[in-house]
Amino acid sequence: MKLKQRVVLLAILLVIFIFTKVFLIDNLDTSAANREDQRAFHRMMTGLRVELAPKLDHTLQSPWEIAAQWVVPREVYPEETPELGAVMHAMATKKIIKADVGYKGTQLKALLILEGGQKVVFKPKRYSRDYVVEGEPYAGYDRHNAEVAAFHLDRILGFRRAPLVVGRFVNLRTEIKPVATEQLLSTFLTIGNNTCFYGKCYYCRETEPACADGDTMEGSVTLWLPDVWPLQKHRHPWGRTYREGKLARWEYDESYCDAVKKTSPYDSGPRLLDIIDTSIFDYLIGNADRHHYESFQDDEGASMLILLDNAKSIRVSTWNRLNYLKNGVLKSALKFAMAHDPISPVLSDPHLDAVDQRLLSVLATVKQCTDQFGMDTVLVEDRMPLSHL
Repeated sequence: MKLKQRVVLLAILLVIFIFTKVFLIDNLDTSAANREDQRAFHRMMTGLRVELAPKLDHTLQSPWEIAAQWVVPREVYPEETPELGAVMHAMATKKIIKADVGYKGTQLKALLILEGGQKVVFKPKRYSRDYVVEGEPYAGYDRHNAEVAAFHLDRILGFRRAPLVVGRFVNLRTEIKPVATEQLLSTFLTIGNNTCFYGKCYYCRETEPACADGDTMEGSVTLWLPDVWPLQKHRHPWGRTYREGKLARWEYDESYCDAVKKTSPYDSGPRLLDIIDTSIFDYLIGNADRHHYESFQDDEGASMLILLDNAKSIRVSTWNRLNYLKNGVLKSALKFAMAHDPISPVLSDPHLDAVDQRLLSVLATVKQCTDQFGMDTVLVEDRMPLSHL
């Protein structure tokens, strides 16, 4: 049997293995809503494999036009995306026609314009796959591979609120420097035989540049959301204070949650449940630093909380999806989803194991709440259709 045939067979066996684990999940509710959750989960699993290829079904459209048409108030991309591989292939391969310093923030990034006028955000590699950052959960640099993994986790959880991300290798000497702005170019330097840059950001320092391997730098590119969907920034109600020794109100006030639920936009609509979904997402990826979040402007709380730079009541659909992913299914699904990324393997096995362990902690925490307060209090049925928005 040829190697390619073996790979295809192994992929099919992996999908069958994952499906088998899903079907063996016990104590599943058989209500119509929960059956739809199961069907949605199976659809996601069958479409999990994304092979990067240049072919587009819509020959008269660019990949950027297709991705822009996907965006609506409650999702960044639709459930079924046959063109996803083509869009991500374009992100990973299209010629860079301009490079500039990244937008404001705490971490190093570059803003790239790809052929066809599409903006993407490039985050450089700062750590090896198995490097462990010591200290607080928010210590250290951003991990470029974490951006890739977070996008695929967003797909697996069925949120569809994270912009598209794919790994990419760039040659700093031949692809970036010739098209770089003076501002970005002024931050380039050479250390040994490696080309480096430190960019412009709150924590960017000449003494802490990101360095390529020679001229070739590994990183991630995140697709810029269409300009017709301007973003609005909000203070996260459960953010930290950033002042040593000073607690945030939620850390000492037992009535804080009730106060939040009486405050716009959390007193109606889906925003509070989006916050909770995002808290679970952040815990799974190890993000302890979402002090702000973004939504689309003038949405009156109706649009999604957008997962950029990526327990109270919880959605029934989210709870069901989390249960489908236990018993090692989440780790297997993530590994399978990221297998064709240009920088694969995206995560090391210890990181994948950690995500599985965090999932068990989430499930245990929610179960503790349901045992104490009852299922009807903790689990909220919220299935907002997209068609009316």
